[in-house]
Amino acid sequence: MTIRARLKKPALATEEGQIGFWRVSLACLTAVCSLTISVGSAQEAPSGQSQQNLDQIYQSLPHTDLSSDRLAPVVHVPPPPAPGFARAHVADNPLAPDAKPIGEKTCIACHQLEASHFTHTLHALGLHVANRSDPRIPVCEACHGPGSQHARNPQAKGLIIGYTKNSGTTIEVQTKTCLTCHAGGPRDHWVNSVHQLNGLSCSDCHNPMSKFSTEGLMAKASINDTCAQCHTDVRQQFNRRSHMPLPEGQMSCDDCHNPHGALTNNGNPLLNGPLLKTNTVNETCYQCHAEKRGPWLWEHPPVRESCLTCHSPHGSNQASLLVAPVPVLCQQCHAANDHSGALQTRQNTGTGANPEAQAMGRACLTCHANIHGSNAPSGPRFHQ
Repeated sequence: MTIRARLKKPALATEEGQIGFWRVSLACLTAVCSLTISVGSAQEAPSGQSQQNLDQIYQSLPHTDLSSDRLAPVVHVPPPPAPGFARAHVADNPLAPDAKPIGEKTCIACHQLEASHFTHTLHALGLHVANRSDPRIPVCEACHGPGSQHARNPQAKGLIIGYTKNSGTTIEVQTKTCLTCHAGGPRDHWVNSVHQLNGLSCSDCHNPMSKFSTEGLMAKASINDTCAQCHTDVRQQFNRRSHMPLPEGQMSCDDCHNPHGALTNNGNPLLNGPLLKTNTVNETCYQCHAEKRGPWLWEHPPVRESCLTCHSPHGSNQASLLVAPVPVLCQQCHAANDHSGALQTRQNTGTGANPEAQAMGRACLTCHANIHGSNAPSGPRFHQ
């Protein structure tokens, strides 16, 4: 049961009573406002005092204070020059030394198809952004050189830097123009590399005018397809039953090779493979096969010398990319006088007249399991 209280407004009988009531109300309201202002001032005073104390503490701390409450003074330093496309300039064409730049619009007037293909490439995006920031930065002429003489006589070869075999521009000028921006890094050893000595140009592998590949502006859809244009014999090795997972798309040629040059020596492929990303074959293999690196208490000398002694790096019809079946591979170095069996023959197999354990199953690896090396104290023969 709810009891509702009924409040009645006091009756003010006379005019004097009404005036007195409003005077009292106004006095109460004034008192409340004064109290509010005084409380607010009392709250602000400690806050200002606390801030003053914090400033004193900050001044007493050494300069190594890393507190984020006190920000260091902002020093406005002009930004450095933008790298990359912002530094592009008109390429030098030795066959047209007196030519003058004419601008991208003049080039597009004749080369509309090339311009449409070029629009979606990395070079086009970067050069157009740089050109909008600074109209003096060229677009087409950053790679092809000044085009005034080419515009007057389009049929004459060499008046513009071309990147095809019959363009009239030498391969040295083509590569020099590319290396103007792309020097350094993996291209440090391009000079005197195998590809450079064989007369290859950058445009043999790359196509900066069209976006055929997802990366690297390759001439074909992928790095592997680009390399296979010349290295057809190596590409066929990946069709063997034991091969690197390149056809499956799990790796590419440049995971092991640097096509722009390397420090490795091509004279001895067992010690230094061609155009490798590292100094030796073993160091290249150890990038993925780190468990074979060691160090070992008992080392297998052929393993330390080169992985290519026993393995074919691209593909093989033997297990584990071996160059020959076991035990034939092992018996190239190890004579059979340590065992009762002789070299592998038809008679030693499981269906032969004199089956031998060394010639069946995993052959030598059945007992010598840790053939790459062993850290077991009793493992000089790689049994464990």
